[in-house]
Amino acid sequence: MTRYRVFALVALLAGILLAYFVWGTQANPYSNYRFKLGLDLAGGTELVYKADMASTSPSERAGALSALQGVIERRVNLFGVAEPLVQTETASALTGQTEDRLIVDLPGVTNVQAAVDALGKTPTLDFELVASSTAAGASSTPQFVLTGLTGRYLSGATLAFGSGATAGLAAPQVEIQFDSTGAALFEKITSENVGKQLAIFLDGQPISAPVIKEAIPGGKATITGNFTATEARDLAQNLNFGALPVPISLESSSSVGPTLGGAAVAAGVVAGLVAFAIIALFMLAWYRFPGLVAAVALAEYLALMLAVIKLIPITLTASGIAGLIISTGMAVDANVLIFERTKEELRKGESPREAVHIGFGRAWTAIRDGHLTMIISGIILFWLGTSIVQGFALVFLLGVLASFISAVSVSRVYLLAFVPETAGKAWHFLLSSGFRKS
Repeated sequence: MTRYRVFALVALLAGILLAYFVWGTQANPYSNYRFKLGLDLAGGTELVYKADMASTSPSERAGALSALQGVIERRVNLFGVAEPLVQTETASALTGQTEDRLIVDLPGVTNVQAAVDALGKTPTLDFELVASSTAAGASSTPQFVLTGLTGRYLSGATLAFGSGATAGLAAPQVEIQFDSTGAALFEKITSENVGKQLAIFLDGQPISAPVIKEAIPGGKATITGNFTATEARDLAQNLNFGALPVPISLESSSSVGPTLGGAAVAAGVVAGLVAFAIIALFMLAWYRFPGLVAAVALAEYLALMLAVIKLIPITLTASGIAGLIISTGMAVDANVLIFERTKEELRKGESPREAVHIGFGRAWTAIRDGHLTMIISGIILFWLGTSIVQGFALVFLLGVLASFISAVSVSRVYLLAFVPETAGKAWHFLLSSGFRKS
């Protein structure tokens, strides 16, 4: 019993330290371990874009999506939004189809239209070979061949002025520079297609189709067209912001004000406290001393979960709070199984400590299987779900794992630290359940 009392003391101190860490870091406004709240709690705007991968080969989708994320991140960072979050998501359906999305979180921005305007429409840039040109007097439509050279490989753009059609005037144009990969690809395309036209498409529209006269090393190209100086300047600026490697379209948008977000946080805290209080009171009233043990273990479980959320860190959303509250029920469910099995052994005439040992052993398989099915469900939700569902699934998964530790280890240590070898009337009452006196 002494060994278990030492373990119980260590577990109690660990729980107190975890609770102090959670409270102390949250009370300190300058702490790096304060809860990171999602837009639905902190306020802000979320924009969900759909990436059009129709013209992208399957082997290049991952790279294109990563490049798209980098481009949007650069644009968002230029607007001075505090801690913006840009993430990609590939949603899989049971039919086997996938949809690539880009999720842009803008904390503090509550005007959806302003957020869309601020993000702007970044141009898509493509270079395609003209396979056949329109002959004199013919009405055939030119055919274009994809080269694989897109704005994904662009590293910079500048405004320049070349010779124009109007006498004495210099025509505005945009000079672009490719990165090392794009430069090598551009040189290969120009060297293998001398004499052919290389059409330049901006947002799917051809703006120029110069004839390749010779191989062009160094990765430099010039975009010409009927630009005004202002249009050419804006184009260069937008290209520097980042030409999109693939087209995107706004699929959905949502905005939450800081007042509504604060109300959601307060409601979540109240719901959690009320749920904990009701569960603890029920366990105390029905299971008596084991119920007290379960309440203490449940408090330590919550302290552990909140500390893990802070340390990882996990962005806490309303759905995540729901996952935390539901997993709290799982932690209590495991204790109920243990206490019921222990009570059955006591009725058979086993000593209190032996009844606890046997009760844990008999409840183990049910606890293991129940938690395993919840873990599988959580993994499936996280794998197939959207970002909102994933927030719920991640917290729920961590909660199930923590509740497993709480029920199997902490509750067992506390019970074996105090339950005696033989039971008098007092302990017989404390280890019984229900509203009977004995």
